[in-house]
Amino acid sequence: MRESYAELAGRWKRGKWMGHRPLLQSHRRTAWNMRHMAALNHLLANNRAWADEIKSRDPEFFRNLAGIQTPDYLWIGCSDSRVPAIQIAGLKPGEVFVHRYVANVVVHTDLNCLAMMRFATGVIRGKHIIVVGHYGCGGVLGALRSRRLGLVDNWLRHIQDVRQKHAALIDQSPEERQHDTLCELNVIEQAQNVGQTTVVRDTWERGQPLSIHGWIYGLNDGLLRNLKMTATSVEELDLAFRNAVAAVG
Repeated sequence: MRESYAELAGRWKRGKWMGHRPLLQSHRRTAWNMRHMAALNHLLANNRAWADEIKSRDPEFFRNLAGIQTPDYLWIGCSDSRVPAIQIAGLKPGEVFVHRYVANVVVHTDLNCLAMMRFATGVIRGKHIIVVGHYGCGGVLGALRSRRLGLVDNWLRHIQDVRQKHAALIDQSPEERQHDTLCELNVIEQAQNVGQTTVVRDTWERGQPLSIHGWIYGLNDGLLRNLKMTATSVEELDLAFRNAVAAVG
């Protein structure tokens, strides 16, 4: 049966509409992208103001910075947005090599972390690796309370191991102090993990100066605290670890 003119016209109209649908969807996506890009314009403006301020004080700053990267410090810290390495240490761009994780955990099988340390010690030839945790760490609290948070639970399992290892020390602390205690112990354990990596052992074996440190940052007062976990050789590592743990509490 032949289609009527009205049916043919309807099909043509529907076909014309369908043919324009990708174009309409493209326009909608473009408008959506522009709205969300505009929401970030203040960050670009802030960056320009910051760069202009730096250049007003030192016109050659960025040109010199682009030429070489030789920081003495490797900072292994928590991903928490309230703990920015450069600002709280009073440093400038180019003065610290930064690597950040949830709860500043260092795992011996983490190739990303190992590659970063190898670059920092073998290429940049940094002199200090500083593991920096902070009081009030949400990841540490999740491990302390055995909270189920999702995929990150697998990462926080390492901190639960720290909690079990030092259960007696943590349990004898007042309840309001236990979170801080585990934050400190986690830094000390992760600093020891750094010293046990093949990257650091190889660095020490070839006689290259390298120190490992464990620090913790206070969100309430903005101060960094030395947890007395400092080692410059394999021989010093275990003693530094024992002394640092003994000082906790």
